[in-house]
Amino acid sequence: MDTGNLALLIPIIGVSIPIIAIWTKHKRDMLRMELEATAEKSALYANRNAELEERVRVLERIVTDKGYDTALQIEALRDQREVESQRAPSETRQ
Repeated sequence: MDTGNLALLIPIIGVSIPIIAIWTKHKRDMLRMELEATAEKSALYANRNAELEERVRVLERIVTDKGYDTALQIEALRDQREVESQRAPSETRQ
């Protein structure tokens, strides 16, 4: 390698290093933001999954318990939901 080529490579390498550093920092930041978004989605899905599991447990209990009147239990759950839905808007105003 002659000195002419070496003299050309030095400035090119000098300019390339900061560009590569900026690019890798950008990629790292993008991956971090993607990871945070994925974690948020995971938490939301876990919460929703827990709610659905609780509903299934209630339905299984209603179906399997023969000592209770099924229609009364369903109405009781409806009443409970109505009370909860009426409470929810008033709680958000406070």
